[in-house]
Amino acid sequence: MDTKKYKWDVYSENCPTRLVLDRIGDKWTVLIVGRLKTGAIRFNELKRLIPGITQKMLTQTLKALERDGIVKRKIYPVIPPKVEYSLTKSGKSLIMLLNQLGEWAQNNIEAILMAQQNYAKK
Repeated sequence: MDTKKYKWDVYSENCPTRLVLDRIGDKWTVLIVGRLKTGAIRFNELKRLIPGITQKMLTQTLKALERDGIVKRKIYPVIPPKVEYSLTKSGKSLIMLLNQLGEWAQNNIEAILMAQQNYAKK
């Protein structure tokens, strides 16, 4: 398929842009990209910086982000192996958007929690 001629439509059922929304809408993606915005980080350091993420989930999310061209993985030829993760150009372009999303969540959490409590009382 010549992607240059195709008009992508996120509202179209079979449009692959929906896969992108799935990826960047994932909480672990948001947190990983947020931590990588300062530069390259090793796996265990990244795990330490994101409390609550399991090793399995961090591995799966990093692989998906690498596959999607958002994160790059660099392996150093040393023993034991040293691996660092950093953002690609596409990944860096997400930083401002995800920062705004995080800010929105922090600014609106009290209203959301109150709405949830009111809803539960119905």
